[in-house]
Amino acid sequence: MKVWSTIARALEAHGSCALVSLVAIDGSAPREPGARLIVNREGFHGTIGGGALEWRALAEAQARLGKGPSVKLASQALGPELGQCCGGRVRLLTEVFDRSMMDEVKALAAEEQRGFFVTEGTILSDRVERRMTQRRDPPSLEGKTGTLRLVEHFGGHRRPLCLFGAGHVGRALVLALAPLAFDVRWIDSRSGAFPTVVPANVELVYSPSPGDELARAPDQAFILVMTHSHALDLAIVERAMKEGRFGYIGLIGSATKRARFTARLRAGGIPESRIAELVCPIGVGGIAGKEPAVIAAATVAELLQRDELLRTERNPLAVRAEPSNMVAGRA
Repeated sequence: MKVWSTIARALEAHGSCALVSLVAIDGSAPREPGARLIVNREGFHGTIGGGALEWRALAEAQARLGKGPSVKLASQALGPELGQCCGGRVRLLTEVFDRSMMDEVKALAAEEQRGFFVTEGTILSDRVERRMTQRRDPPSLEGKTGTLRLVEHFGGHRRPLCLFGAGHVGRALVLALAPLAFDVRWIDSRSGAFPTVVPANVELVYSPSPGDELARAPDQAFILVMTHSHALDLAIVERAMKEGRFGYIGLIGSATKRARFTARLRAGGIPESRIAELVCPIGVGGIAGKEPAVIAAATVAELLQRDELLRTERNPLAVRAEPSNMVAGRA
């Protein structure tokens, strides 16, 4: 969710809105510091974990709308106060914005469009005064008494993904990826293959030479290959492997297809170490269904695992998850 552009749209449409941020946790909690909820009179965007915590935060934020800019920092014990089993304690910061703050909101929205950034904020009586910073600390609330400072991350990470093939599985994948942090270039050589409407994070690319689009993909992009032609699949996979700069190369198909492609890639001079990185079959293990939506769900789970692995390797501040089998898939 793009926080500041969502707030800007809410102010234009409704005149006021609230931003509820989870700024600190102690013990177990349903979400991490930095989780957010944007509230207007008609509804909300985002989540701070659901349940009684979120329901109460929504009600309190909506009650503050239309009364001018304000800030409230609250601490809540999830067990005794809300009856939630998490058992920890959270601190929530509720900020109310109105149109008088539009210039500041739009400036932050423009920064968010450019990508990831960090702010250091001072919590005042009616607003948070935010400044850009080069710090890369995790989101946090600093200080126990007196002046409280807030470190926040915005314009979060998004993984570029090139999806080759607009068949049934490709269509199911695009829908499954729609709410997630992937920017999808959907590529096909058949001009009439694409649906009329696609999610906002999808760019349609008609190309009579789909493999040429690899040159436009950034380093560490993910590559998913599932065209209507095995010969075209092989050409794209071989070209992607020769470039050697992508974070994931996945090929739809069976273990038999992998074996045949492996022999041809080896004959084409691709090193064994690189061939071993090819993910085929795609998708996390343990899911037997072959319906397009099932394959899409298993594949998206695998993409999320690989994305998390790459990000934690590059960012030592990130919380590491236990690595899982990245090449398990369907036979």
